[in-house]
Amino acid sequence: MRVSLPLYGLVVCLCLVPILQAQDAAKVDPKHYTVLSENDQVRILKVHYGPHEKSVMHSHPATVAVFLTDGKGQFGYPGGKKEDFAAKAGDAQYSAAATHLPENTGDKGMDLIVVELKAQAAPPAKTETK
Repeated sequence: MRVSLPLYGLVVCLCLVPILQAQDAAKVDPKHYTVLSENDQVRILKVHYGPHEKSVMHSHPATVAVFLTDGKGQFGYPGGKKEDFAAKAGDAQYSAAATHLPENTGDKGMDLIVVELKAQAAPPAKTETK
């Protein structure tokens, strides 16, 4: 049986749909992400994953994450790459914009605050010296 080139193209497109549709975490996964505050500069998300809970593929702009509890997990990325992580309560980290699928691989819940950075910070105000 011969399969035509357009059919192969259709199959490839269907496989890429989940990656191309990666969206706003708070919209596609409200079980784990809650918007606490938002303005022109940042959006602040409260994040909670129960033990062994998994999200869906979604995207974030550049972020700062502050862990409220100890946690360990794994990020899955488009293309199949996986990355394990571990954090202690109080740890903070910056991450560049990314599309990922997080999973709490620990036996306890994991809580953190994620600050999404929307735009370049305003330049510092000029002060006059006398």
